[in-house]
Amino acid sequence: MASLPNKLIAQVAFKAAGDIFHHLMCYNPRHLINATPDKIQDCKMYQGDFGVNGSVIEWSYNVDGKPQTAKQVLQDIDKEKKQISWKMLEGDLCELYKDMVITAHVETKNGVDFVTWTVEYELTAPENPHPMSFLNFVIGLAKDIESHIFG
Repeated sequence: MASLPNKLIAQVAFKAAGDIFHHLMCYNPRHLINATPDKIQDCKMYQGDFGVNGSVIEWSYNVDGKPQTAKQVLQDIDKEKKQISWKMLEGDLCELYKDMVITAHVETKNGVDFVTWTVEYELTAPENPHPMSFLNFVIGLAKDIESHIFG
């Protein structure tokens, strides 16, 4: 039986200007190594350039203290909407999920910037857990970036 598509969404307030978050994630993700060293250990451009649709990025990171790797393609960058999406190509998450797309979107409501993370995926096996740990990881990533900016 084919797996059904799933979607997890989390939204967190971001005190440090959504423009900064979008710029960092899109054009300078290597800075995450300094901003979130317990989460991101490495970020390498495999093909293309940061901030360019179709570019491929390799990541080394920790989720729940477990080292993981990923290779992602930048699939949708929208500067006006402050939105960026990555499609998973290879890595630990691909063992549990297929067609996984991660989107970060910044929006302002009543003068407050919010980062909305959306994780879309299908389970590769029905007994696999939903990626709640990964969702918590990206929420923590936004909070760590904010702490790094404010010191």
